[in-house]
Amino acid sequence: MENTSTPTHCPYCALQCGMNITPLPQGGVEVTERADFPVNRGALCGKGRTAAEVLSPAVRLTTPLVREGGRLVEASWPEALDRIAGRLAATRERYGPDAVGVFGGGGLTNEKAYALGKFARVVLGTSQIDYNGRFCMSSAAAAGTKAFGLDRGLPFPLEDIPRTGCVILVGSNLAETMPPSLRFFTELRENGGTLIVVDPRRTRTAEQADLHLSPRPGTDLALALGLLHLVVAEGRTDEEYIRERTTGWEEARAAAMAHWPEYVERITGVPVPLLREAVRMFCEPEAAMVLTARGPEQQSKGTDTVGAWINLCLATGRAGRPLSGYGCLTGQGNGQGGREHGQKADQLPGYRKLDDPAARRHVAGVWGVDPDSLPGPGRSAYELLDALGGDVRALLLMGSNPVVSAPRAAHIEGRLRSLDFLAVADVVLSETAELADVVLPVTQWAEETGTTTSLEGRVLLRRRAVAPPPGVHSDLYVLHELAGRLGVEKGFPTDPEEVFGELRRASAGGPADYSGITYRRLAEENGVFWPCPEEPAGTTEADGGEPSGTTEDDGGEPDRGALPGDAAGAGAASPAVVHPGTPRLFLDRFATPDGRARFVAVAHRATAEEPDAEYPLLLTTGRVVAQYQSGAQTRRVAELNAAAPGPFVELHPRLAARLGAADGDPLAVVSRRGRAVAPARITDTIRPDTVFMPFHWPGEGRANTLTNPALDPTSRMPEFKSCAVRVEVVPRS
Repeated sequence: MENTSTPTHCPYCALQCGMNITPLPQGGVEVTERADFPVNRGALCGKGRTAAEVLSPAVRLTTPLVREGGRLVEASWPEALDRIAGRLAATRERYGPDAVGVFGGGGLTNEKAYALGKFARVVLGTSQIDYNGRFCMSSAAAAGTKAFGLDRGLPFPLEDIPRTGCVILVGSNLAETMPPSLRFFTELRENGGTLIVVDPRRTRTAEQADLHLSPRPGTDLALALGLLHLVVAEGRTDEEYIRERTTGWEEARAAAMAHWPEYVERITGVPVPLLREAVRMFCEPEAAMVLTARGPEQQSKGTDTVGAWINLCLATGRAGRPLSGYGCLTGQGNGQGGREHGQKADQLPGYRKLDDPAARRHVAGVWGVDPDSLPGPGRSAYELLDALGGDVRALLLMGSNPVVSAPRAAHIEGRLRSLDFLAVADVVLSETAELADVVLPVTQWAEETGTTTSLEGRVLLRRRAVAPPPGVHSDLYVLHELAGRLGVEKGFPTDPEEVFGELRRASAGGPADYSGITYRRLAEENGVFWPCPEEPAGTTEADGGEPSGTTEDDGGEPDRGALPGDAAGAGAASPAVVHPGTPRLFLDRFATPDGRARFVAVAHRATAEEPDAEYPLLLTTGRVVAQYQSGAQTRRVAELNAAAPGPFVELHPRLAARLGAADGDPLAVVSRRGRAVAPARITDTIRPDTVFMPFHWPGEGRANTLTNPALDPTSRMPEFKSCAVRVEVVPRS
């Protein structure tokens, strides 16, 4: 049999780089680049190149596990599913539906995220559902919604970046987190544009910049306000744009004018001449962009911070115009789609609000339930995790590893241990799965068909390329089987295209409208940008079509010869008009009732935890190029572990000299929440008042043992990026 390549997408970050998967005669699969996908144009980072290694049965789960006598032992699927359903039902009956929680992940496909949200609200009747995407871009989402009436990571495609005049990149080290995207910024500079990077560290990305601003962690809000002050003082505002396309400018301007340059320099540490140079570089070109990432967003004032950067764009007429605007670089592979379709505590599919009566009626109609039966909004991610073992007695968790990824992680690990019952569905035995009462082995990217939504708002089709190992089923199968055991026999199909068809109907007319998107279109068009309203009458795929190829759980070989949807669309005439999707938002109007963007008046405030005599330094956290998120998968890849074998503490030579620390010495970093130990990495690329730790590892080097769960009042984002610490040299034994 000839081995056929299947085009698909990377399982890691929100670039969702295109790749081909080819089964090898000797077993295993080969990953190769796809030059036809416009985001990566044939480039893959090390994580993408080695992604197939996690498909190996040697490193992943292949059979259900149940806890007996304090340890996990192998079990059959019926036994494991019966145990989960029985414990969830008993908990709900004894304590009420909100005693059962659901926690999802930003790596789940749109179909799985949609089904998980529906399962929580229809089958369990619980309001207690959120997901780890809350820790990703929720502050940017909240600020974007306030300003523009709609949140989509990037309101324009990445291909626009090289053609703009200037980009301010705030709190993103994309050279390590999204390496294939760096080419867009290299091309920007080759075309005569300029790049300004805002980061406390001189990262590999900052090395590429024309101007690097290095603010003290937690002061990005003051920095943005200081730049806006200078824009006003130097007469660089676009008064016609402000008058015709915005509201709220007078209040926002007054707030910014309280942040004069010398004051901002004292707060941020960024010299006034560099502030002035940044304003000149940003304002002189005809077009410019501001892009934020986790740096300014993972703060207890992240929504206001992003709002201040949006205000800078609005004041200079740099939003809703070609090659200009504000955008957020989404982190997780489906961080965008994951919250659009119901995993988030306050949202229904299509980015509808759970407390909107019209939204409830629409989605309840699709689901065939009474709108009044749907629970209201629940707790945000950290608040849900913090409630475990108290109000929330049992938890179903899919595709997340909060033992490593949550702030104040030792406390959250304790909350997970205090549960009456924990069930985890995952690809690998993560640190969180190790605590579970039942663990279910589920399929992953190359073994299942489904859609994701990239940082551009481009909906993409991941296609099944290989069969999963025997005994491994999809998350959709898990939800189907649990729903049946809990008394809901219909509404949870295992075929992803059927689920997507229902998702389309549920999203129709909502802010994130997928109703005009079909599997066939995704395959033929290399993705479709939402919003994309429903196709005209007469098309055959408006209901999602019939299942095509094999199902995800029949254990047979996948059908690589036909496009999804072929069975439903055979012989059908193409519609005369099809909505093309929306690569660029806001060019005519913003998504607010009056079509105008909203300035939001904001003012600088301190971080939740400032340094003091006991904890005199600031800790900031982030990623390294060879690992991803909590490392649950990448730490199982030999090549990646060789490149990044463990945690470290990055510190400035002056701080190292004061501590008497040499490179490689074990250092203890201590916060009010705990202590982490890792070797010193001494470098002059970090501020002397700041230390940095990557957050990919568990154990004594777990950075999130230290981080502060102080929450943004709007987005409920924890303050990962700044907390007060002290550093001590650990004597070598």
